[in-house]
Amino acid sequence: MKARAAVILIENDNIALVERYRAGKHYFVFPGGKIEVGETPAAAAKRETLEELGVVVEIGRMVAEAWYLGTPQYYFLARKISGDFGTGTGKEMGSAATSKKGYHHPLWVAVRNLPEIALLPVSMADYVIQAYHKGWPDELFVLRDSSPDKAD
Repeated sequence: MKARAAVILIENDNIALVERYRAGKHYFVFPGGKIEVGETPAAAAKRETLEELGVVVEIGRMVAEAWYLGTPQYYFLARKISGDFGTGTGKEMGSAATSKKGYHHPLWVAVRNLPEIALLPVSMADYVIQAYHKGWPDELFVLRDSSPDKAD
């Protein structure tokens, strides 16, 4: 499994997410994807955001690191610079729910509604809600051996 990088992009009390249907499951994830060979986590997060959302972002600081099955996932704060949300052209965008990659759809969700949706990993959803309302902590939030679909 390759390491993954993702963004936390919030505008007007809404967070950008990717809705997924895959292997009979319906859930939401933070925009992002696998880090390519020779690519930094920040560069991967920026590239994946353009591919999935159709927007160019400025990558801020890394605020969280989640480990799942021995593989890290890095989460960065991001700010939209340009582009039209929902115009991502990554090869996974527009795929059918029955395909190997499953269905991907970018959307905005009100931060206050995060507890009501199946956002993975669950612990990251809880962290984002608290940090958004109380301020992003200076220290890195680290989840070790987390399960993406269970609270740690």
